[in-house]
Amino acid sequence: MPPNGSPPQGSPVPGPLHVLMIEDCSEDAELLSEQLLEAGLQATFHRVDSESALREALARERFDVVLSDLSLPGFSGMEALRILRERDAELPFIFVSGTIGEETAVDALHRGANDYVLKQNPARLPNAVARAVREARNARERERAEQELMRSQRLDCLAMLAAGLSHDLRNVLQPLLIVPDLLNAYSDDPNIHRLSALVAESGRRGHEMAESMLAFVRGSHRASEDVAVAQLFQAVSLLLQGTLPRNVTLRCEPLQEDLVVHCNYIEFQQCLVNLALNGVQAMAERGGELRLSARRALQDGGERLCIRVSDEGCGMDADTRAKLFTPFFTTKPEGTGLGLLSCKRFVDSLQGRIVVESEVGQGTTFDLHLPLRANVDADGAAEERFAVGHGQRILLVDGDGTRLSLLANALDSQGYEPLIAVDGAAALRLLAREGLPALAIIDSDILMLSAVSLLLALRDAGFDGPVITLGDPADPLRHDALPSNAVAAVLQKPLRMSAVFRAVERALGAGERG
Repeated sequence: MPPNGSPPQGSPVPGPLHVLMIEDCSEDAELLSEQLLEAGLQATFHRVDSESALREALARERFDVVLSDLSLPGFSGMEALRILRERDAELPFIFVSGTIGEETAVDALHRGANDYVLKQNPARLPNAVARAVREARNARERERAEQELMRSQRLDCLAMLAAGLSHDLRNVLQPLLIVPDLLNAYSDDPNIHRLSALVAESGRRGHEMAESMLAFVRGSHRASEDVAVAQLFQAVSLLLQGTLPRNVTLRCEPLQEDLVVHCNYIEFQQCLVNLALNGVQAMAERGGELRLSARRALQDGGERLCIRVSDEGCGMDADTRAKLFTPFFTTKPEGTGLGLLSCKRFVDSLQGRIVVESEVGQGTTFDLHLPLRANVDADGAAEERFAVGHGQRILLVDGDGTRLSLLANALDSQGYEPLIAVDGAAALRLLAREGLPALAIIDSDILMLSAVSLLLALRDAGFDGPVITLGDPADPLRHDALPSNAVAAVLQKPLRMSAVFRAVERALGAGERG
């Protein structure tokens, strides 16, 4: 027997342990308890001696190990093992009996018992308990690690799917961002201008939605703007009108003042729509009112915006609330388990927080606490006009055929002479035949030759004109051999023709206005 106060052999067992004892003899239970405590285990004990008491204890408390006698009056250890395994496949179960035959012991292990100890040899009990608890905890850790690995693999698959879908959608939406500017250049009809503005805005929002999907799996942030909460509420109301069942009403409480948040509009809108749809679904059977409200709130010595989305639905218990923002956790048969997680990521990206209050049968309230931004009045800007070209040759190098064609047509209509190439090697062959251009517009993602390699080759060929690259302004081309002023401008994709015309005009220094 280990000395008094020394732990059992083997790696230590984190304590304290909560031990359930299924034993009809209080004296035997006390002896077993003393044996464990004297061996150095930190433990508390709960004893039951009937099936009803066992079921009640398992429903009310959490235990680390179960010690059970084999025979009890009107009850048996085998029946106790069956009841336990129906509820928990991992909780350690050890038989401690005065008489247990070899066949019975083997049968008990086959049914899910972890070990058995004879009451005549209680010295083995502390090590048996410590080993069973360690193995159970290791099994749970392995299971959690495997679940996390599977979740990570699913997110990786989602990332690949999102990347491919985002690329395809951007190609489809690209004309919606370029053509409206061309329509405005060809027509003075105000109706055409309004329609082109609608098309351009739809294209921009659609592209941002594709980018937001990609940003979700990458954990990055998209372009931000000043978003008026009142206008956002109006847009969300319009989006929800077609989804509201007859027994659910939507109420947007009027705002007492202008409230503005600097964020990505699409992500903000999708966050509120996700929360609102969850509320609608929670009220599908009983009906009720879905409420949207916003107000200023003093927090941490400063002002914050509190947006509240509340419903009168079925509510949630504590266990569900604890898992709300876990990836792929959902209570809906057709749910993905990503909606609330995307909401949390959006709020976290703004250094905000989400507070959830919910009780079963009493509805749910989500409070979004976000940083406020002073509202900026948007005065209508005068229509922008750009310089007309005089036949200056512009080299266009872009592997995206749709964008390349649209750019060439747009620049040609503005009076320039475009030279088009789909990659760096084709661009060099074209210049060897046609001569050097006045300006080069190069996509940073071209193939065959990188954008940097193409620029160096152009410099070696004698080209010293301005260069415009298509890519991310936050991540410009970098190369020690390039002059510091090699790139005149970086245009972010998807392109807007107004930005292209403006950059070309500035790069070439064109003078005459159209």
